[in-house]
Amino acid sequence: MHPRFALALSAFTVIFLGACASPISAPSASANLLARSGSVVAGTVVFSETDGRLRVEAHVRGLAPGEHGFHVHEAGDCSAPDATSAKGHFNPQAKAHGHYATGEHHGGDLPNLIANAQGEAQYTAELRGLTLSGPTGVIGRSVVIHADPDDYKSQPAGNSGKRIACGVIAGR
Repeated sequence: MHPRFALALSAFTVIFLGACASPISAPSASANLLARSGSVVAGTVVFSETDGRLRVEAHVRGLAPGEHGFHVHEAGDCSAPDATSAKGHFNPQAKAHGHYATGEHHGGDLPNLIANAQGEAQYTAELRGLTLSGPTGVIGRSVVIHADPDDYKSQPAGNSGKRIACGVIAGR
């Protein structure tokens, strides 16, 4: 084989294989929401780490219009019809329940989810204090949507009513 042809073929192979390679994606986790407590709520929640924050993105349907409490719960178990199997809010620092943007709150205290008039919610939040894995990790836990808004002050869980959707958070 002529040396120039071999060089051109090698360069083509590198370019072609580089174009076919899939991009390296950041670690992430997700949860498929299951309806609980007689609701028809469904959707997905995706978690990813970005710049020292946990990014939470949710796409949900079947909600009553308005605000709904939205939390990471301790156990990755949504088997109970009312989602009580998910246990309480994830609280790795043993703090009181509170507003997600203040110093004193459970790790699992998230901003309320807001559904439009059609009962759909598109949600994005970036939070400090949670990670995908480790002592503050969400993988293996559950995410829960409540019927009412979290008031961010009532103890122990913000008075957000019954659990209407639950999903186990799994790495992907």
